[in-house]
Amino acid sequence: MIFRTAVEHAKKHPGLIPQFFFICLGMGGASLYLIRLAKGPHVTWNKTNNPEPWNKLDPTYQYKFVAISTDYKNLKKEGPEF
Repeated sequence: MIFRTAVEHAKKHPGLIPQFFFICLGMGGASLYLIRLAKGPHVTWNKTNNPEPWNKLDPTYQYKFVAISTDYKNLKKEGPEF
């Protein structure tokens, strides 16, 4: 129903087509980013099987989305093993 209304408005006003495109692109990108965050190493969905998943990560795991100046391949773990 909403999609049909948007198509009718786009037919009457062709200048709305880029706006609809970029709104859908932004909503899709935000959804994918939220899914990526929900699957991160610091999120616990099941506390019975793995209550602290962040302790099992390798020290070379890249935590940031974009690491410009940090080379995670050469890092060594500091601290005790849990």
